[in-house]
Amino acid sequence: MDSVRKGLRAGDIEKDVYERLTCSVCDAQLKTENDPDEVGTVRVCPECGEQWKQIG
Repeated sequence: MDSVRKGLRAGDIEKDVYERLTCSVCDAQLKTENDPDEVGTVRVCPECGEQWKQIG
């Protein structure tokens, strides 16, 4: 699982005009999964299942 920043640099994730994250493969808006025991959040594409970790 890569970070959101690495995904943006690699072109796997794109930001739209409103700063929403979208998967560049599926063009689907990423969903957020919060685990209370973990630091940060996990961003997940609902179409292909790719995951990126977002810290901060």
